[in-house]
Amino acid sequence: MSTVQTFDLPIRGMTCAGCAGRVERALGKVPGVIGASVNLASEHAHVEVGGSQLATLIDAVKQAGYDVPLTTLELAIEGMTCASCVGRVERALNKVPGVHSASVNLATERAHVQLIDSTDGAELIAAVARAGYSASLLVRAPQVDPQSALRRERWTVIIALLLAMPLALPMFAEWAGLHWMLPAWVQFALATPVQFVLGARFYVAAWKAVRAGSGNMDLLVALGTSAGYGLSLYLWATAGHHTPHLYFEASAVVIALVLLGKYLESRAKRQTSAAIRALEALRPEHATRLVDGREEEVAIAALRLGDRIVVRPGERFPVDGEVLEGHSQADEALISGESLPVPKTAGDKVTGGAINGEGRLVVSATALGSETVLARIIRLVEDAQAAKAPIQKLVDRVSAVFVPVVLLIALATLGGWLLAGAGAEQALINAVAVLVIACPCALGLATPAAIMAGTGVAARHGILIKDAEALELAHRVSVVAFDKTGTLTSGRPRIVHLATAGIDEDQLLALAGALQQGSEHPLARAVLATTSERGLIVPTVSNSQALAGRGIRGEVEGRSLVLGNQRLFDELSLSSELQRQASEWEAEGRTLSWLIEQSEPVRVLGLLAFGDSLKEGAAEAIAALRERGIESHLISGDNAGSAGAVGKTLGIDSIHAQVLPADKATHVSELKKGGATVAMVGDGINDAPALAAADVGIAMGGGTDVAMHAAGITLMRGDPRLVPAALAISRRTWSKIQQNLFWAFVYNLVGIPLAAFGLLNPMVAGAAMALSSVSVVSNALLLNTWKPELEKRP
Repeated sequence: MSTVQTFDLPIRGMTCAGCAGRVERALGKVPGVIGASVNLASEHAHVEVGGSQLATLIDAVKQAGYDVPLTTLELAIEGMTCASCVGRVERALNKVPGVHSASVNLATERAHVQLIDSTDGAELIAAVARAGYSASLLVRAPQVDPQSALRRERWTVIIALLLAMPLALPMFAEWAGLHWMLPAWVQFALATPVQFVLGARFYVAAWKAVRAGSGNMDLLVALGTSAGYGLSLYLWATAGHHTPHLYFEASAVVIALVLLGKYLESRAKRQTSAAIRALEALRPEHATRLVDGREEEVAIAALRLGDRIVVRPGERFPVDGEVLEGHSQADEALISGESLPVPKTAGDKVTGGAINGEGRLVVSATALGSETVLARIIRLVEDAQAAKAPIQKLVDRVSAVFVPVVLLIALATLGGWLLAGAGAEQALINAVAVLVIACPCALGLATPAAIMAGTGVAARHGILIKDAEALELAHRVSVVAFDKTGTLTSGRPRIVHLATAGIDEDQLLALAGALQQGSEHPLARAVLATTSERGLIVPTVSNSQALAGRGIRGEVEGRSLVLGNQRLFDELSLSSELQRQASEWEAEGRTLSWLIEQSEPVRVLGLLAFGDSLKEGAAEAIAALRERGIESHLISGDNAGSAGAVGKTLGIDSIHAQVLPADKATHVSELKKGGATVAMVGDGINDAPALAAADVGIAMGGGTDVAMHAAGITLMRGDPRLVPAALAISRRTWSKIQQNLFWAFVYNLVGIPLAAFGLLNPMVAGAAMALSSVSVVSNALLLNTWKPELEKRP
């Protein structure tokens, strides 16, 4: 008979009694629900259900159009050694009432728990303790110096090796033709502290696993080495006056090798989290605040929004802010991956953690603490490293049955050799070899180690991967759909064509620039930017007058001039030899401005065509995708001429123009229905539905928070070349995951039969087991050498 559980679900989005009724009906339809009542005032649903159905209940509420807010807690877990431990902790956490999901990462030794109500975590910590491990809330976790812990682990390994080496020397001497053996009491004296002092951790962890009704790597090591040690004691006690061959060296060397493997693994795992530590190191502890013209040094926590902060040359910006005074440059390499310093002057935004260049700046604080860009980057990288890739589910299922299967194989090995007529001594040693070589540790590390390394190196180059699923899917992308404005183009107009009638181009630009002086209109800024690039002297304007919706009028060098759009041209009933050219440019989606002299007769002096400028690297990005066999699509709300001009220039495979924001997601869905794995790249609020609909959403740096929230990957700077780079690091990471899983399985598929057939002694099996974990993490660390193609070029 199933147990009855009671849940109090917080509900968001209800506005009336009709909403409460709809939620009640939705919950009542869930199989197993005995009763459901919704309180509109408290915004909670009280549900009684047979069995644990929390995830189903939440899905029912969401399908009814409402939301169940979830609280997220991070736990630091101590004592895990292999994939079996991960599964046991996850099962323990998922049994706690109110837990929606729990994901445990062996490489980071953290648990990511989502639950329906805020809590101090006491129940979660107690559940982990009952499973045989220790846990603490991450925010309250003691700050242990990783180097200190590694030093202690290193000394343990050194002592174990020093004690085990004399035991192993006779075996090496035998290979050289020398036959000698240490006295039995010496072997006993050397092996015992290794077995029961240095190896005590295996017994403790194994006992906790047995008490929790499960098994792990420590249980295999404890059983195997204890069997070798016990056999040696028995042979010594029954030998009489001669010294028999003992197996103390097998148990001691196995423990020493396993400890060595765990130490090397810890060192390698520390390197996989180097990206987080590098980001956290960017946070300064103090800032210089400017109060009434006086500088004072304060802790970062004491700053408030709007505070004026002095940043001297070479210092890091303590918070996000806006430059009030000064001129300088900012090195943002570790934050955005931008290799060149970025100029900063009054009005520019600065990011906390970036390094100020040669100038003194006064900055107004605009974001503090957890709201800064750096804090959000760290959260994204931490979440991605803690997340599980979908392929990990297969590994978890294998790990759940791995230890029991190995124990059965060891028993079968023992029985098989006995039935084959071998002595009990030989049968037991072969069974011990099976127990020792079987290591689920490599299986547990294969995926998370690669994900940690891949997301870490991506973050260093300005690519933030929000979740492991996006990382896994991105390697399969066959179509990349781009928004246009702000993604492939800068979103700032520039002059793309000029045509003159009776004057030269420089004169046309100088006169147009004179009329546009002082204007903040985007087209005016484009004209003045071009005059500045050409080094033209712009004359002064007088009697300037704006013509609403049409242009601007003024007197320049005694000439009455007007710069206006097509509407003004038509109102003046003008004709010009440039009209055919104007029609062609208008068909390209260009914005036109006519320069007209209003003397007698009125005459056209020239025509300027404006268009959105392509971002640097846009053409390279499309070419890189084409080289890899990936189709590119442009999905834009702009007119066909403008979208077509951009698409033709860049060589995009398919162009969809005048697409409403709501229809962008439909286009993406149609591509997916055709069998393509689609990545959508955008930067605006109107791109968010399409980003969410795509298999992989990629938000461009500088875009809206909504777009970044909907995307699985965020590019920290608006360089289109980071799109193929993001797909490249995904492919590299996926390749490492496959390699790791292959080797983790091969070690066991090859090693266990060899041990069962007596072809491996326990010491070689122990070395192979240690090597499997170290090789998996070391292979993942090779991802740290990856660089985007754009950085490889001279």
